[in-house]
Amino acid sequence: MTAVREASKSEQAYVWLRGRISSHAYGPGYRLVLGSIADELQMSVVPVREAIRRLEAEGLVTFQRNVGAHVSLVDESEYAHTMQTLGLVEGAATALSAPLLDVAALDRAEEINDRMRDLLEHFDAHRFTQLNRDFHSVLYEPCPNPHILDLVHRGWARLSGIRDTTFAFVPGRARESVEEHSELIQLLRNGATPLNIELSARHHRWRTMEAFLASRHPHHTEEGR
Repeated sequence: MTAVREASKSEQAYVWLRGRISSHAYGPGYRLVLGSIADELQMSVVPVREAIRRLEAEGLVTFQRNVGAHVSLVDESEYAHTMQTLGLVEGAATALSAPLLDVAALDRAEEINDRMRDLLEHFDAHRFTQLNRDFHSVLYEPCPNPHILDLVHRGWARLSGIRDTTFAFVPGRARESVEEHSELIQLLRNGATPLNIELSARHHRWRTMEAFLASRHPHHTEEGR
């Protein structure tokens, strides 16, 4: 009888979780904490764990050792294409903005990056991602080409619709990202060439994409190099 009750509760948990994922209440990258979900559903973690296994089998949930269960990325290829494109247009926008970025703007970008660095010790992927967007916004918003700037805005909007945050999947990437931000600010402060600035911003975006894809397909990535 207990086994039947557990199976019934597992079905309840499965339907509830699937509904939360379908409605985007739990967006891509959202961390599924067994204990919290069990408490909310007023049941033990056993049926919740079984429900999460079913969702993993369906591809809706991804489980990583030492990271836990997260809502899966909706479409990896769409994410990769969006990040590739965003790297190109954001790099161009940042390079075109460079002559218009005064000391105050660069100081503001550095202050945001310092806040991101402070988050590394007690990592909050969602807050980190918000600050990351704020940081880059300071550097690309002065872009005098409205068409390129529109493409950057579209890229960020598309990205937020695909996944909540890459950093939830690859938390180790956050520290590298902060250091690359510092390097980009230094290039801007030193009056580097537009091409160097563009490539720095582009490759920064692409490294985040590569880190995510490598975490999902480590063997495939190694063989493809």
